[in-house]
Amino acid sequence: MDKGDHGLLARWAADCAERVLIFFEDEFPGDKRPREAVEAAQAWACGELTVGDARIAAFGAHAAARDTVRTSARAAARAAGHAAETAYVVGNARHAATYAATALGGAERDWQRTQLATHLWPIAFPPRQKY
Repeated sequence: MDKGDHGLLARWAADCAERVLIFFEDEFPGDKRPREAVEAAQAWACGELTVGDARIAAFGAHAAARDTVRTSARAAARAAGHAAETAYVVGNARHAATYAATALGGAERDWQRTQLATHLWPIAFPPRQKY
C-alpha cells in the first residue's frame, strides 16, 4: 500500500472514531485517552507524529475501554484505539469502523462508505469468510 492511501485510511478511521467519542466522553469526561488516540491517528496521517507515538496513544485508548462497562462507551474507546493503530497496521482501520458502527448502529456503515474512496473498500470492508 502506498503512503498516501495508508494516510487516507488512517484519517478515515479517525473520522469514524471521532463520531462516537461522545459516548465515552459522556461517561468519563476527564479521560482524554480515546480523544488523544484519534488525534494521534490524524497527526500520523499528516506526518506530524511517529508510528511509535501513535501506538502509545492506541494503548491508552484500549486501556480506557477496559475501564467502562457500557457497550457504546467501550466501543467508542476501542474505535479510537484502532484508529491510532492504523498507523502501524493498515487493517486496523476496518476495526475502528466496526467499533464505531457498534456504538452508533448499522446505518453508520452507509456513512462510512461515503467517506472512503472505493478502491480502499476491500481493506475497510473485507468480504465475510464462510466457515
